[in-house]
Amino acid sequence: MHTSTDVFAKVRGHEREELLRAAREADLLPYFRTVESPAMPVVEMEGAPRIMLASNNYLGLTADERVMKGAEDALHRYGTGLTGSRLLNGTTPLHLELERELAEWMNTDDVIVFTTGHQANVGTLGTLLGPGDTVIVDSGDHASILDGVLLSKAKMRPFRHNRMDKLERALARAEQDGGGVLVVVDGVFSMEGDVAPLVDIAELCAGYGARLMVDEAHGAGVLGARGAGTAELLGIEDHVDLRMGTFSKSLAACGGFVAGPADVIEYLRISSRAFLFTASAVPAALGATLAALRIIRSPQGPPLMATVLEQARYFADGLRALGYRVLSGEPVRLGPAEDAPVETVITPIVPVLVGDDWKAALLWRALYDGGVFTNCALHPAVPPGGALLRTSVMATHDRAVLDQALAVFARVKGEFESEHGALPGPH
Repeated sequence: MHTSTDVFAKVRGHEREELLRAAREADLLPYFRTVESPAMPVVEMEGAPRIMLASNNYLGLTADERVMKGAEDALHRYGTGLTGSRLLNGTTPLHLELERELAEWMNTDDVIVFTTGHQANVGTLGTLLGPGDTVIVDSGDHASILDGVLLSKAKMRPFRHNRMDKLERALARAEQDGGGVLVVVDGVFSMEGDVAPLVDIAELCAGYGARLMVDEAHGAGVLGARGAGTAELLGIEDHVDLRMGTFSKSLAACGGFVAGPADVIEYLRISSRAFLFTASAVPAALGATLAALRIIRSPQGPPLMATVLEQARYFADGLRALGYRVLSGEPVRLGPAEDAPVETVITPIVPVLVGDDWKAALLWRALYDGGVFTNCALHPAVPPGGALLRTSVMATHDRAVLDQALAVFARVKGEFESEHGALPGPH
């Protein structure tokens, strides 16, 4: 008689099942909502127009005619799909152009393009790290970083979010582990929108002989004079060994890349299973990405990047004036010099702290009914008691639309607090 445990048993009676059922019954589930139009400042969602404050389309390029033309041209030239891996039959001139221009943009030797951003992190970390190595991660790092570490079987030492004393302690302990040491941090953290103190991190890595990798998914296309991300903005590109980026944010498509030394990138090309054993990206995504990259690198790029940051500041200030607690992160050094200025860096991500998971879902629903769509971030995406509504601004949001959204936030706050109690106020 068989006595093995059913592997499907875990899907029944798990800790979130009751909460999910209650949320569905109350129509409070903030996930898997259907978008019925392009990612514009105002979208059609489930039969009604709603202001989109939950998109990573930071520069608003997904609807740009030049980007759509890039996708269309690639579609007509190469068809709907390449039906094979880069290694075999899936490499086109588009890949080679894109990798070359990304390397120029990132000011690195070489770039490897992956089919998704998740694969870029998993395929890099799972290949470069091994069971004898140690990887040190910020507790706020993206899930794809953690997945890559788990795949590698390297020893993982997490440190408390942006705490340099905790990072130094982890580096000191890693010296006793043997093997190589790699520190991996987000440049801009996806939920809180704050920036890693990369100058301090790079100095600690240099002091302990560790390599440094920065995930620029939410920084590339937004920060720095070239838009190359957090490392460029903070003046330490030469002190970062590897930089990862995605195409699904400012670059208006889907995919990912890793930029770094030529020998490391070449090793990934012949060794990374997430690169070798997956189908190449669809041509339309590559064509769109290349067109978006060329816009960012053109004279039109800097004004677009300046606009999205201006709009984010305006919206965050408006929310604070209404009495919401908007998280902004800690000030960071804007360069390696000892007398470099210290400032809080503005990003397009504007998180509103709510605290309680259930309150966050209720507030999300009230805003949704009012015509504003936000992202609802609950534990474990954020720390316990740190539930927030993650809003994000696009360069194509004009002040009239943002003012309309703020009016909804103002009305909803009064109604919500009279029924459910006070929300956290500004610091």
